[in-house]
Amino acid sequence: MVVIVLENVPKRLRGELSRWMLEVSTGVFVGSMSALVRDLLWEKCKEKKTVGRCCLMYRTSNEQGFTIRTHGDTTRTLVDFDGITLVAVQNAEWQRIHAKRKKSKATENLEKENPNPSARDSDTSDGVSG
Repeated sequence: MVVIVLENVPKRLRGELSRWMLEVSTGVFVGSMSALVRDLLWEKCKEKKTVGRCCLMYRTSNEQGFTIRTHGDTTRTLVDFDGITLVAVQNAEWQRIHAKRKKSKATENLEKENPNPSARDSDTSDGVSG
């Protein structure tokens, strides 16, 4: 089974999808199709979407039993959490956590580049000890 959810997309895209799938509610399409047709319809959704957001869900043999793909509106982000896909809503707390992760990764990269902290741009000696 394949589910596609469209928000704020052109009516012609909804009409095109209704040729292949059943529109059970405004912008919510359900159908059964091959992986090739599913991927082609997804590419068409991404291509024809001018604003708004598209979300594709389909059955797979992973831990959750399904896979999610999104395209468009960036207020929701898919996050892989130990093999489980979660949806993170970008609010103020998400921004704070994301900034902290970026900072820790930058620090980690700096330590990888120069593992000896005493040699980091602070060595002003001229080679004479004492």
